[in-house]
Amino acid sequence: MAQAKRASTPKRAIPVLTHREVRPAGIVLVSGPEDYFAETAITRLRDVLRAESPDLEITEIEASGYAGGHLTTLVSPSLFFEPRLVIIRGVQQCTDALIADVVAYTKMPVEGATLVLRHGGGVRGKKLLDAVRGAKDVAVEIDCQKPKPSELVDVVVAEVRNAGRRIEPQAASLLVAAFNTDLAELIGAARQLLTVTSDTITDEHVDKYFGGRVETTGFKIADAALAGRVRDALALVRHGFSTGLHPVPIVSAVASKLRIMAKVQGLSGSDAQIASRAGASPWQVGQARRELRDWDDASLGRAITLVAETDHAVKGAGRDPQFAVERMLRCIALRDV
Repeated sequence: MAQAKRASTPKRAIPVLTHREVRPAGIVLVSGPEDYFAETAITRLRDVLRAESPDLEITEIEASGYAGGHLTTLVSPSLFFEPRLVIIRGVQQCTDALIADVVAYTKMPVEGATLVLRHGGGVRGKKLLDAVRGAKDVAVEIDCQKPKPSELVDVVVAEVRNAGRRIEPQAASLLVAAFNTDLAELIGAARQLLTVTSDTITDEHVDKYFGGRVETTGFKIADAALAGRVRDALALVRHGFSTGLHPVPIVSAVASKLRIMAKVQGLSGSDAQIASRAGASPWQVGQARRELRDWDDASLGRAITLVAETDHAVKGAGRDPQFAVERMLRCIALRDV
C-alpha cells in the first residue's frame, strides 16, 4: 500500500522580523503569543507611518466581529487619498469572512493602505496565515514569541542598550528576579531605571528602587551559600521558588560571584586597585576577598564546574531544575565540591 503523503507546511516567502525591526509594508502580520512585543511593534509602525504622513487615517477592529466585505471599505481611498492604517486584532478568533477577504486581499493589496493582522497563536486562521506568508513583496511578519526564562536577562540588556546605555549583568539578573512573571513590568522597570540613573545601571540601583519587590533574590541566596550559611541559603531558595523566583537567575547570581572570586584570587593591592584589573566595583572585590578565605584554587575551580553543570540542567538538560539548584547551593555552602 502506498504511504499517504503528509500535508506540507508552506514555506514563508516573506521577511520575518523582530518587534524592533518592524517596517511598513502592504500587510504586516504580527504573530505570536507575547503581547508586549506585539504592541511595541504596532506602536512603532504607527509612529513611523504617522511621521511620514501626519494625516494618516487609523482604524482598529476585532476579528471576531468581522463581516464580509468590510475590509474593502476600510482600505479604500478616501476623497483626499490620505494613507490608511487598518489594524485587525484577535485574528486567532477570526470569522470565515475575514479569512476569505484577507486571502483575496493578498493578491490585490491597495496602494496607500497598511493592513496589520494581530494573530496571537493557535490553528484558527491557518489559511489566512498561509496566504499572507506566501505574499512575497507584499507582506512582512513580526515574530512575537514569549522569551524563555533563561533569555530574560538578555531582553533587559538589549532594552537598555537600545537606549544607548549599559546595565551590569548582575543588575539585569536582579531585575529579572524581581519581575520575572510579566515582561511588560520587567521592561517598564528597566525603563524606570533609565530615567533615574545617568550612567551604567548597577545592582545597587536595582536594590535601591526595587529591592522590596521580592524579598528573596538570586544574589541574596548566593551570598548565603558562599558565606557557608547552608540553612539560610536553602530557606531563601525555597521561599523564592514558592513566590515564583525562577532557577536561572539564582544560578546566574552564583556564577557571577564565583567569576569575581576567580579574578580576585591571588591579586594584591587595595580593593580599588584590584577593581580596575578585575572589572568589578571595589565593594564587590572586598566581598569576594572575604568569601575567598574558605576557598583554594582547586575547590574554587570545582565550584565553577558545578555551577556550569547546574546552569545546563536548569536550561532544559535536567528533569528537576529546582532540585539541581538546591543541590548546588548545599554543596557550595558546605564546601562539598
